[in-house]
Amino acid sequence: MKKIIIIGASKGLGQAAAIWFSKLNYKIALLSRSHSNLEKVRKKCKNPRMHISLEIDLLDISTIEKTIKKATKFLNGVDVVLHAAGGGMGLKESLISSKNFQKLLNLNILSAVEINRLIIPKMKKNKKGNIIHIGSIASYESVGSVGYNSAKAAISAYVRTLGKELSAHNIIMTGVLPGGFMGPQNAMYRLKMKNKKIYNDFIKNRLPRKKMGTTNEIMPMIEFLASSNAGMMCGCLIPMDGAEGKSYFF
Repeated sequence: MKKIIIIGASKGLGQAAAIWFSKLNYKIALLSRSHSNLEKVRKKCKNPRMHISLEIDLLDISTIEKTIKKATKFLNGVDVVLHAAGGGMGLKESLISSKNFQKLLNLNILSAVEINRLIIPKMKKNKKGNIIHIGSIASYESVGSVGYNSAKAAISAYVRTLGKELSAHNIIMTGVLPGGFMGPQNAMYRLKMKNKKIYNDFIKNRLPRKKMGTTNEIMPMIEFLASSNAGMMCGCLIPMDGAEGKSYFF
């Protein structure tokens, strides 16, 4: 039985991943800020009593170690880590303050860096492991805010650089860079609920295939990246944007 930690499991792609991997008979530690929302997701998973919900504050890096220790103890080892937490936190100002920029970095990249620091040494000892970071096409396209784009670009640089080093230890670190997609309570879901006209305009003007992506289209790639067959993907960044992006380089 494989064991996975999913960060950001209460909504969006993280929630979809928890349910998906439970059907593959993974043992799961679900992590997010809201324990009550995590419990709702856990109960949707196959064999919910096999899994655990753990509250974590990604904005407070100093509290992360305690939660990760609980997760690894419950799982009795970690095969896969899926970093699915992130977002822009509504901080869209161009001249963003360093305080707010720090919040975005903590949520999107620095919390993941700390979690990896705690988990990777054991993976090195076991000579195996898979770590998947969910980034965004905003890492190479100027499509979001200054703070959000910068944080996502940092994820890509981190995965590309550390993934190369970890490959020698049979640890597969990868990044998935989605464009717009619909997931439980994610950004596109909220946009559709808040302003359907802007949502429809996004589909019409930004998505060449004229339909919104779904978590079910992304999850088969994540399942593959969580497997031992993904060795050639070490350090790779995989765009999944339905041709939304315009860059030749990523």
